[in-house]
Amino acid sequence: MRWATINSLKMASLALLLSLAGCSGDPATGPVDVTWDRDNCDRCMMALSDRNHSAQIRGGKHHKPYTFDDIGCALLWLEEQPWRDDPKTEIWVNNYQDGGWLNAREAQYVKVTHTPMNYGFSAQPKATQDSVGFLEMRSSVFSQEESYYASLKARLAHRAEEANRPKQPQDGSKP
Repeated sequence: MRWATINSLKMASLALLLSLAGCSGDPATGPVDVTWDRDNCDRCMMALSDRNHSAQIRGGKHHKPYTFDDIGCALLWLEEQPWRDDPKTEIWVNNYQDGGWLNAREAQYVKVTHTPMNYGFSAQPKATQDSVGFLEMRSSVFSQEESYYASLKARLAHRAEEANRPKQPQDGSKP
């Protein structure tokens, strides 16, 4: 009789523990709630403030959610992760029209003049005449980043070259 009571208590404790674990608040899929102006972008560390252009990625070993201020930051960050090609990886983006979450791979993107990191794409649920799909938008983001770093490298090389040139004396004499 005594062992039956102990086993019953063990089973009840296990059931309680499992039910509490199920109430952890993280559904393990889909986007998580964002604490606007408090949560930071996992790539650039800027605060998430624009409710119409942020993104989330859920993936990795524990299917953890990561937040981003711009779809461009999300895609560039994901490219550096060893699990980037895992089909279980989820990418979510805000619908620029109402702030709701869209599956980024299914969304359509329109070019706009301003987004938090100036990658310039707003997501919407349906295709329009001027929208592009996920892969075209992604390609544009990578091209923009490549152009930016090529330009930066050229400017730095030019400055280094200028710094290494012999200085001309102010009085007109030869160096």
